[in-house]
Amino acid sequence: MDQIQHNFITVRGLKFHVADLGEGSNVVLFLHGFPEIWYSWRYQMVALANAGFRTLAPDYRGYGLSDIPPEPEKTTFADLVADLVAILDHLGINKVFVVAKDFGVRPAYLLTLLHPHRVSCVVTLGVPHVPLEPRKYRESLPEGFYISRWNEPGRAEADFGRFDAKTVVRNIYILFSRSEIPIADEKQEVMDMVDASVPLPPWFTEEDLTTYGALYEKSGFKTALQVPYRSFDEDFGITDPIVKVPALLIMGCKDYVLKFPGMEEYIKFGKAKELVPDLDIIYLPEGTHFVQEQSPELVNELILDFLRSHM
Repeated sequence: MDQIQHNFITVRGLKFHVADLGEGSNVVLFLHGFPEIWYSWRYQMVALANAGFRTLAPDYRGYGLSDIPPEPEKTTFADLVADLVAILDHLGINKVFVVAKDFGVRPAYLLTLLHPHRVSCVVTLGVPHVPLEPRKYRESLPEGFYISRWNEPGRAEADFGRFDAKTVVRNIYILFSRSEIPIADEKQEVMDMVDASVPLPPWFTEEDLTTYGALYEKSGFKTALQVPYRSFDEDFGITDPIVKVPALLIMGCKDYVLKFPGMEEYIKFGKAKELVPDLDIIYLPEGTHFVQEQSPELVNELILDFLRSHM
């Protein structure tokens, strides 16, 4: 990991941290989810750089080592996409392969739809491309559903604020690596769903946790709670939602996202291909929500095979 360069690029009035490894004209843009950060792509960056790709993994505004915007509560997905375009322009990069995880899937596909000439193909992990209209999950899940809780201004801030950043990340990694949707009891907060004695997943080390904790200690969680959890109803003015580039979805069979109402049917029975006609789907039988960290060699191979077939 020591060979990864850490660059800081000032665009749109903010300084962005961009991890950078590899050389050449074939550029892979990695987009993280939550509670992840550039570091969640460490294994993929090394493998793809060794295979001849240049790899870039930015921290979004308000995340990790990137600047916190003056008004985090006004951050939007549109901001994230505009930031990505500005970063690519600053680096003189015209076109990229995009690899995205968790909520990073939304800016990945927005970049593809709004700037189709900038994207060669898309690989997503853990989440498919879904219609851009407001999500309905909160209507069919109990009040303690973690997205409902984090959507409520002040609720998560108070919950997270009882702990240091390292503990918050630890608890969310444990919750999100399970196969059931995190749903708190009526009188329970989300952070209280994980006992201090519960071990980390075997593929996630204390060193990893310390790295994540330090990055979120720097940025805090205010922007992270705004995007994605309080921005899903954003209107992007997209009239043609059909994705025109090849795409791959890597889905862990033990990923809790499959338990979202209608999600498994959406992926398995063709609905996902209505928006992304040229979509391949690969299932990993033991995969959780963090397949790129849980099974890096396998995921690296799948990503490389797909990118090479679309060069």
